[in-house]
Amino acid sequence: MPVTIHEPAVPTLSEADLARWQAVPVAVAVDLARDAGQIDPAIRPLNPPGRQPRLFGRAVTARCEPPDFGAVLHALELIRPGDVLVIAAGGHAETAMIGEIVGGELRRRGGRGFVCDGAVRDVAMLASWSDFAVFTRAITPRGPASADRGAVNVPVVIGGRLVTPGDLIIGDDDGLIALTPAFLTSRIGDAEAKLAREAEWEKKLGAGRSVMETFGLAAPVVLKA
Repeated sequence: MPVTIHEPAVPTLSEADLARWQAVPVAVAVDLARDAGQIDPAIRPLNPPGRQPRLFGRAVTARCEPPDFGAVLHALELIRPGDVLVIAAGGHAETAMIGEIVGGELRRRGGRGFVCDGAVRDVAMLASWSDFAVFTRAITPRGPASADRGAVNVPVVIGGRLVTPGDLIIGDDDGLIALTPAFLTSRIGDAEAKLAREAEWEKKLGAGRSVMETFGLAAPVVLKA
C-alpha cells in the first residue's frame, strides 16, 4: 500500500500558551501527573548532558514500516517552522529511518528536531547542529531499502505513549514527554506553581534553612542505639 497522508492538525494552542510552556522542563511536566505522556527513557538525546539542544514543538508524525522510510520523506512536505518530526519505527534498530540529508532538509524547513523510535545514522553531523535536537532509540550505519509505504499525520505509539499530530513534544537532557492540547491548557498553572515552589526550596536551602523546614517534613522518630 502506498504512503497515506492525512490532513495536518489544526493548531489549538496560541503562541502565548506555548510561550508559557517553554519555561517548563520535562521533569516538572512529568511530575504533574502519573498519566502525563512520558516517553520511554530508552529513547535518548543524541548529545551528552549539557550539550543537548532543547526540543520543543508540535508533532508531525510518520509511521514507518522498516526498512521502508517513505513516511519520513512525505512528512517533510508538512513541516512548518517550529514543528517536531515524530518517527514511529516500532523500535527497529537495524535500519536508519533518517540521517544527515533528510535531517538537514527538516532543519532547513524550520523543524526543531525529531524523535525516532528506531534508528538513525550520520550522527556526527546531526549532533553538531546546536539549533536542532535529535532523540533516538538506536544508531546504525545501514540505510533504508525503499520509500513506498507508511502513513503521515496519524496517531502513533512512540516509546509506549500515544502521540497524536499536534501534540506538544518537549525534550531535554532528562528525557521526552508528549502533551495533549487538553493537558497543556488545563495544567500550565500547575506547572508554573511547581516551578515557583522549587525556586522557593532552593532559596530557603541557600539561606541555610533546614531540610525539614524547607520541605515541611514531619519530625522523624529517632531510635537510640
